[in-house]
Amino acid sequence: LKDIQLNIEWHGIWFVTGTFDYDLVVIGGGSGGLACSKEAAQLGQKVAVLDYVEPSVKGTKWGIGGTCVNVGCIPKKLMHQAALLGTALKDAQKYEQWKPAVQNHVRSLNWGHRVQLQDKEVKYLNVKGSLLDEHTVKGSTRTGKEIMLTAKNIVIATGGRPKYPTHIPGAVEHGITSDDIFWLKESPGKTLVVGASYVALECAGFLTGIGLETTVMVRSIPLRGFDQQMAGLVTDYMEAYGTKFSWRSVPKSVDKLSSGVLQVTWTDEQTGKDQRDTFDSVLWAVGRAPETKTLGLEKVGVKLNKESGKILVAADESTSVPNIYAFGDIGEGRPELTPTAIKAGKLLARRLAGQTNELMNYDNVATTVFTPLEYGCVGLSEEEAESRHGKDSIEVYHAFYKPLEFTVAERDASQCYIKVVCKRGGDQRILGLHFTGPNAGEVTQGFAMGFQCGATLTHLKETVGIHPTCAEELTKVNVSKRSGLDATVTGC
Repeated sequence: LKDIQLNIEWHGIWFVTGTFDYDLVVIGGGSGGLACSKEAAQLGQKVAVLDYVEPSVKGTKWGIGGTCVNVGCIPKKLMHQAALLGTALKDAQKYEQWKPAVQNHVRSLNWGHRVQLQDKEVKYLNVKGSLLDEHTVKGSTRTGKEIMLTAKNIVIATGGRPKYPTHIPGAVEHGITSDDIFWLKESPGKTLVVGASYVALECAGFLTGIGLETTVMVRSIPLRGFDQQMAGLVTDYMEAYGTKFSWRSVPKSVDKLSSGVLQVTWTDEQTGKDQRDTFDSVLWAVGRAPETKTLGLEKVGVKLNKESGKILVAADESTSVPNIYAFGDIGEGRPELTPTAIKAGKLLARRLAGQTNELMNYDNVATTVFTPLEYGCVGLSEEEAESRHGKDSIEVYHAFYKPLEFTVAERDASQCYIKVVCKRGGDQRILGLHFTGPNAGEVTQGFAMGFQCGATLTHLKETVGIHPTCAEELTKVNVSKRSGLDATVTGC
């Protein structure tokens, strides 16, 4: 009877004896979890995915696909495109024009994920998962029914959710986050965005672009962790674009007035004085927290970073408990990026199926901030390069250029800039590449492959550019910061 599974339903709970129900159970139906589960199923594993969206504080909920599909990359990029069209055509004044199209596309992606899981014979369960031991997962339905699943291996890919500053009176009651902004029934109107992360600046950028008065409240620096010269160019462009900034400001309270508007009080740390203004919406973009609290991790011995709440993981995504793995945003020290989670999930599935020993390479992962002036980068920032190699051991080549599409429209291009950070000696290996300008994501993606091949400044200069493009300016860069020469590109 060893190979016979006996399922006993008792008081709404399933107990399983004998062999495991599944080779792999994945808790989390985001980009990484779905990639891992589909890859494992394709390799002959019996797989189940548990995905359950806890509604946001404001009651916002969505379907399978995780943050990226529902309240992150996809709707963000669509709203960014709407904002770009608004800038070009002055035809995006009404928020409602774009909302149904964005939401309908997201729902089509939810459906597409479910179809793909079915096609690959992955069992999809819309239940909230938690761990009972290293082989057992408890799933809880919305109605309170519980199911038990056993698996040889368990993967945790639950990602993260936006934080609320709960110490600020009125923040939770009257504020929203990026979980809500794409699903509002009405325009957010005059909006205060608190925070200066890429999420904050991207949201502020598209809100400004579709014609809404928008202010960004910044406590310290914008785009922490990114190259700060580039971050300054991004915010300078945004200010010229129409987004307001309240620098070195710390919010104190949010009060709802009888008129329905929100009165925000904050401290201006430059003057030490309190300031007030009213807004229709307050969007908190002050960081994200990992979805670990309800998983029962510590009960089964999975170790966390107590400060961040993220799971401590090894190079192979293993946790402190055998047979339990974690990757994506929930992993300590991992980039909070959808493509890395997808690739890491696929590689993990292949390793668990015995198909490969290849580990995820988290170095030199390219990314782009979809602000009104897009910023793409790969490799080290100038600050990081100086810290690792020393200022005298790096050479920074740069250029200010004017995109062709800015010329006839007479748009200001003073923030369109290229920076290539290299080792100073030898073949001048490229350590970091930074680009602000149109289609930065497309430009950076192409050059990112060179980092996997050990690209040098010579390789870059030997590459023939495509004319007329912004990307070709990278192949022509020749002025170093150290030289002090004018880095403005002239001619075509």
